[in-house]
Amino acid sequence: MRIILTTALVSALALPGCGGGSGGSAYNPLNWFGKSRNATVAPEAKNALIPQKSGLRRERAAPEGVAVAQILALAIEPAAGGAILRVTGLAPTLGAYDVRLVPEFDLEIDGPLQTLQYSLKTEYSTRSRPAAPQRSRELTAAVFLSDEDLEGVREIRVSGAENARSIRR
Repeated sequence: MRIILTTALVSALALPGCGGGSGGSAYNPLNWFGKSRNATVAPEAKNALIPQKSGLRRERAAPEGVAVAQILALAIEPAAGGAILRVTGLAPTLGAYDVRLVPEFDLEIDGPLQTLQYSLKTEYSTRSRPAAPQRSRELTAAVFLSDEDLEGVREIRVSGAENARSIRR
């Protein structure tokens, strides 16, 4: 009984020191960092914690890419708020990466168009690229087109190095 009473008495005396009404106690973990302050940051100021240049990686320009050899399939699938354009292409060898659909138009400059023209492009590894069966050289890329982008569009055309495929409404 004495242990319980002693523990309760010590707790009753120690707890007000952790905060209570004053809130300025150094034992209160909520006060360890103080109050936040508002500070203005210049727009050109850079975060010192984020490195601007990596010593491990070489800087390279934005890759333009190489057109894939053939366009095998082209499909447009409805989605909420627009559609998804899915394209399957065939690379001449293995080692392709960073496959993307590159638009050959700018809706902000050209305005509404009746034909949207894309190119299926990729980057290739610099390592040796062995011959491989067609199934292992197939590449797929997709892009979302909003309803605003598709307004007035009658045809979507995707081109590769050897052929092009199009889909019409």
